[in-house]
Amino acid sequence: MMSNTSGGENMKHESPEHLPDQERRDFLKIGLIVTGIFAGGTLISLISNVKHLFAPGAYREEYPYKPHYTMVIRQDRCIGCQRCMDACVLHNDVPEYGWRTLVLEKEVPKAVGQKTEFIPILCNHCNNPPCVRTCPTKATYKDQTNGIVMMNDKKCIGCKSCIIACPYNARYFNEKKAAIDKCDFCLASWLSKGKQTTACADICPADVRIFGDLSDPESRVYHMVHQLQKPVWVIREETGAKPNVFYTKG
Repeated sequence: MMSNTSGGENMKHESPEHLPDQERRDFLKIGLIVTGIFAGGTLISLISNVKHLFAPGAYREEYPYKPHYTMVIRQDRCIGCQRCMDACVLHNDVPEYGWRTLVLEKEVPKAVGQKTEFIPILCNHCNNPPCVRTCPTKATYKDQTNGIVMMNDKKCIGCKSCIIACPYNARYFNEKKAAIDKCDFCLASWLSKGKQTTACADICPADVRIFGDLSDPESRVYHMVHQLQKPVWVIREETGAKPNVFYTKG
């Protein structure tokens, strides 16, 4: 667990060494403007105002894959137990220096009631992924069946261009594989073996992570993304990456 103090706010979270301090600080601001719970909370470049929330005709109406896998994160329900991180490591052979999912923490002393905000993050499996566009060997690619952003270890030359291009710092270099590694929605370890969810979603005691097929109008994720009663947002919508990880509250 690392501690970082900036501007009077104490921030603690697990993080790989390549994740810059400013990047971590930016991630920790996610969602504050949506709820207005914390006095003085802003999103700066992440979600600067309501135009970054989904409007009719936004890309969430486009589902080019069948199934179109997605995850909805009910951020305010996260209790920071980190069981999701432990399950991910266990089922996907993640080394101690790597990560496929993290739970960031922010201490907010002036908040009413709960003083710590927890923010789960992972690869967003974008519809328009910058990592895929920048890879010189096509080692990272979109699975044409389900849209999951994947890695072909044999093609990876370790140039790390995808790490630089990713808006979410969701990749790391796996020394054992000699290739970049990242979340694959447990495609190799779970989905390909007949399971219908991911290890992180399955283990969560607070039902924070909801995994499913966004192209199915009967699915839970479809109903959560398309309802109008609660705000639904993504991280860095302005990049045009069109992520498939959605955040909401409640």
